Amino acid sequence: MPNYMLFLYHDPSSWSKHSAEEMQKVVEKYLAWGQKARARGFFRNGHRLAEHHGKVVRGNKVTDGPYSETKEVLGGYYLIAADNYDHAVRCALDHPHLEHGGTIEVREIHSMHDQV
Repeated sequence: MPNYMLFLYHDPSSWSKHSAEEMQKVVEKYLAWGQKARARGFFRNGHRLAEHHGKVVRGNKVTDGPYSETKEVLGGYYLIAADNYDHAVRCALDHPHLEHGGTIEVREIHSMHDQV
C-alpha cells in the first residue's frame, strides 16, 4: 500500500484569536483524529513542527525562513497509508485542521527502499 504525506498549512495569526480553552479543544480534536486514524489502520506517523520558521539551505548559503508570498506556513505533517490518491484525500477530509481554515496538501511518497 502506498504512503502519503499530509502537509498541514495554516496562517499562524489565526490561532491567536482563540482562548486557551478553545485551543485545548482544538488540540483534543487533533488527538482524536490521530486516534481514529490509528484505529482505522492508516496512520503511520505525524508531528507538529516547532513555531520557529527554521532555516533554508541553498547551495552553501543558509538563511532564516522559509519566507514566501503566502501567509500560510507548514505547521506539521502526517504519514499515512492509502490505496491511492482518492483514498488518501478521503482520509484527510475529516481532519479538524480544515475546520480552522487550514490547508492540507496530499503527496504520495516513494520509499527509498523502492529505488535501491
